[in-house]
Amino acid sequence: MSLNKLPHECPHRPLFAMIAIAAFASAFAQTAAAQTNYPAKPIRVIVPYPAGGTSDILTRMIGQKLTESWGQQVISDTRPGANGNIGVEMLVRSSPDGYTLTLMDVGNLSISPSMYTKLPFDILRDLVPITTVTFSPYLLCAHPSVPVKSVPELIALARKSPGKLNAPTGLGSNIHMATLQMQQRAGVNWTYIPTKGGQSSVLSVMTGDGDFLMMGVLQTWVHVKSGKLKLIAVSSEAREPMFPQVPTIAETPGFEGFNAGSWQGIIGPAKLSPEIINKLYNEVRRIVALPDFNEKLTSQGSRPQAKTPQEFGKWLAAEKDKWAKVVKDSGYKIE
Repeated sequence: MSLNKLPHECPHRPLFAMIAIAAFASAFAQTAAAQTNYPAKPIRVIVPYPAGGTSDILTRMIGQKLTESWGQQVISDTRPGANGNIGVEMLVRSSPDGYTLTLMDVGNLSISPSMYTKLPFDILRDLVPITTVTFSPYLLCAHPSVPVKSVPELIALARKSPGKLNAPTGLGSNIHMATLQMQQRAGVNWTYIPTKGGQSSVLSVMTGDGDFLMMGVLQTWVHVKSGKLKLIAVSSEAREPMFPQVPTIAETPGFEGFNAGSWQGIIGPAKLSPEIINKLYNEVRRIVALPDFNEKLTSQGSRPQAKTPQEFGKWLAAEKDKWAKVVKDSGYKIE
């Protein structure tokens, strides 16, 4: 028996190896070409909340600009449920090719791991951050009939009638946590009314079914101007240029440093290529900086800001740790 050729060795192995290498090279070339030509077809953006909310509005605004520059339609696909988790799970199960993305209040993502007993995805393992789009503080508003005009008066009323005041909100949402953090720091009790999203929360207070709420500027400011909601305070640490006469929650004794708001951001499924991530980030950053886009958001109380994918990832991890303590202290859990 020759030592150069074992019995089980295939005489055509070099040919098979060449075919395998050629197939790999072809697949690699196709993948590279797909990334270079991206996008070559419409992009679906899953909005995991009801239509008409902040995320849906921003998706349509950004989508229009992306279509103008890339020539591909951007579709806003609203898939509400479980505080955004249903839509995010759909994203996780999608192909990592850049044609399925999600735009949402990414603060909710940082809360879900602590709030939900069973979560079908890991936010740090199964998702990739692409960029943030804007930050919007919350407006603390009440129905006009609620006899309060300031945070101290709201706290005093809650202390006088424990559990009587109610706040409609999506349980487990960033807004719920911000309101809960306020409650914890004040040492009072009020009731949370579960809603399906921002629009239904605002409607609940406008009709008088709810007493007060915290909600993004985009969804509340128009109703404050019409007199259907009473503006009490703003949740940012410093007063907002849009309404400098309105005090912040942080100005109230005992609430020093209080700072909350909605970070809208774009995420993709794990294994999305760095080339596509960077292309999306650079284009969204360009759009956010456009004078007309910037002015439109700023006029509605939002601060356009496009974090890099790396900055976004660090922020998400830090927020996850921050809200874990609030959830633990509250004892809230959602099955």
